[in-house]
Amino acid sequence: MQRLFAIITLTWKAAFRYRLFWVITSLLLAAVVCLPILIKDDGTAAGFAQILITYTLGAVASLLGFCTLWLSCGTLARDVEECQMQMVAVKPIGRWQIWLGKWLGIVTLNAALLAVAGASIYGLLEFRARKLPAAEMDKLQSEVLVARASVKEDSLDGEIEKETEREFKDRLDKGKLAGVDLNTARQQIAEQVKAEFQVVPPDGFRLWKIHLRAAAQNLKDQPLFLRIKFVTADPGLTGPFHVGWQVGIPQKTDVWQQMMSLTPDSFHEFRIPPNLFDDQGDLYILFRNMDQPALLFTLDEGMEVLYREGGFGLNFIRGLGIILCWMALLAALGLAAASLLSFPVAAFVSLAALAMTLCSGTLATVVSDGTIVGWDAEKGGHGHTPVDNIAVPTFRVILDVIQLVQKFSPIDSLSTGRSITWTELGRAVAQIVLLMGGFLALTGIFIFNRRELATAQGTQ
Repeated sequence: MQRLFAIITLTWKAAFRYRLFWVITSLLLAAVVCLPILIKDDGTAAGFAQILITYTLGAVASLLGFCTLWLSCGTLARDVEECQMQMVAVKPIGRWQIWLGKWLGIVTLNAALLAVAGASIYGLLEFRARKLPAAEMDKLQSEVLVARASVKEDSLDGEIEKETEREFKDRLDKGKLAGVDLNTARQQIAEQVKAEFQVVPPDGFRLWKIHLRAAAQNLKDQPLFLRIKFVTADPGLTGPFHVGWQVGIPQKTDVWQQMMSLTPDSFHEFRIPPNLFDDQGDLYILFRNMDQPALLFTLDEGMEVLYREGGFGLNFIRGLGIILCWMALLAALGLAAASLLSFPVAAFVSLAALAMTLCSGTLATVVSDGTIVGWDAEKGGHGHTPVDNIAVPTFRVILDVIQLVQKFSPIDSLSTGRSITWTELGRAVAQIVLLMGGFLALTGIFIFNRRELATAQGTQ
């Protein structure tokens, strides 16, 4: 441990000696202070949170990420190129300790910088919140500066699969699928059945049964929030549409009813009174489509119930913890590249790997289409090439790896008042730091142990 602390100390001293710490700190504070000044919010709680949390914290994470890659590539590659590593390597210290010490030095440096930026954002958030109108201040405290958990309707996949099989067998027995590709027919039937569960026809109804379960015990006399989103079959119809809501069961629980005019393709969130669920913790939500076009509530985003689970301060710290996990992974990536390559090449490879994560949408499209070729209008489908046999499986593996990191979204959660649980933070540490970062660390240490430093220096 003493040897590791020595390398960590040297990494910190280098950051201070080259004034890197003070430069990055100044840039981070400038981003925190200048963004809210340059970009004015609209005076609402949502606009306020968008500027001070989403933009500011996003800018801090981006700036710190690029600095982490640059520092992690430079601290190892430069030491080799300038012959400093050759002097350290001959001392009684293992190369794995050198590599791990530099990684820990960069991670602790990031932790300090993130703490300074996080404290500045939190202080500015509390200070600026006092200037909001009373109504918006109340909304901010109940919908943004809070940790809210969410509950959705139980999965309907089993019912959809069961109904799909029944319809498929019925058509097959009646000979309606003769000469038709059975896999394609099954997929089309599944989509039709799924649509029946999602579509609310004109003057039709849709009932959600939300199981609050154990959480109901702590929600007595506490208001809940409905977060809904619907779309229309015709993109040209922008609304607003007249709809009706009824929450609760008459003669069994309190009942809340409301008529609204809502627009499609956007999230709507509104508060409902407390104690509308029954003794089993079930909340019944009835929706009525009072307009002409059919409305569609998707199964994943259509309906969600939010409730308070904790305060904002601890939730904010857990969010910063996930961002620190991202920085730890970037540090491992940069050090792994620098274990073999020179500083410019290592920086290029690291940035290329980072850029690939930004193209996950394209990778997902290729994987879902099963080809890297676009839509073929003449064939009425997607084209295929021999390259797909290699490219598609490769992209699928890359996408699975990227999604291990991208599934954690602390900035979005903080800006919408969503709860970031200790379990989620623990999964982030396990998947991002231990699994992916550990793989990069083992790879980098293996390469660095086998690298001939003198030979590498002689070829410069």
